[in-house]
Amino acid sequence: MTAFSFETLELLPATPPRQLFVLLHDAGASSMDMLDFANLLGESFPEAVIVMPEGVESIHLGKTERHWFPAIELTDGNRSERVAKVVAALAVFLREQQARFGMLQSDTAVAGFGQGATLALALSDTHDGLAGRVLAFSGSYAALPDKAPALTTLHLLHGQRDEQVPAQLTQQAYARLMELGADATCDIASSIGHELHPALMDQAVQRLQTCVPLRFWRAA
Repeated sequence: MTAFSFETLELLPATPPRQLFVLLHDAGASSMDMLDFANLLGESFPEAVIVMPEGVESIHLGKTERHWFPAIELTDGNRSERVAKVVAALAVFLREQQARFGMLQSDTAVAGFGQGATLALALSDTHDGLAGRVLAFSGSYAALPDKAPALTTLHLLHGQRDEQVPAQLTQQAYARLMELGADATCDIASSIGHELHPALMDQAVQRLQTCVPLRFWRAA
């Protein structure tokens, strides 16, 4: 899995890049489903490279919908193992993109929606600092963390009316992160379901533009 070659959709700036965003779609979707958020990021960060890899497997033969790990017979016992295999490949891919565009880890952000958010959170848990920011939309940890990432700022965003991934999971994750002393924010939108809603995307950009990572304050 670590040698997997990701197909990507990319938005490249007209000038030398200063930021790198990697966007991970939900299960049953494709990189095109992240395009609205990619366009918003491109408008907000005009010097950013935005890379949207495709999920590693097709859900149905001949269809464009893909996923990162199979949900068939998924249990609490095998979820972390399935996620870990893909995260290992994602970490390799992320380092390749950083080298390709000359980006620092601190200038890299990974954002995921649904299943993509689960991957992004797992990445922050097992590869602390590989991305300076992680944005998790409407997703959950495969397993709650035992320690806080020291070099990654986490932004959790969720719709209160999400019937696919309950917002309570994000609230529980945020509570755990606060107990561990993590640098994290949590935004719950009251009238939104399981969707990458414009209100959540706008709030994510607001967090990126206004939240100074706690590690910078501590180092001051």
